[in-house]
Amino acid sequence: MITLDVRVIRKTECAGFRDDVLIVRVAAPPVEGAANGALIEFVAVTLHVPRRAVRILSGARGRQKRVAIEGVTRQDIPWSRTS
Repeated sequence: MITLDVRVIRKTECAGFRDDVLIVRVAAPPVEGAANGALIEFVAVTLHVPRRAVRILSGARGRQKRVAIEGVTRQDIPWSRTS
């Protein structure tokens, strides 16, 4: 048996694409909208837009979501496959 010192980091980050869908890992739990709030905050901060510019259009209660972002183009999105 071995023992290891482990640091657990809860981090929200972009994890790339899978089947043409952007994968975002969210540290917040999916309770009372916390994960949706964390996703909106991550997108807003990363793209330098206000939170109000980011809306979840569909999928607020599931893993698969459609998100609208006002004030940016595809070229502004660092994880876009078409930039």
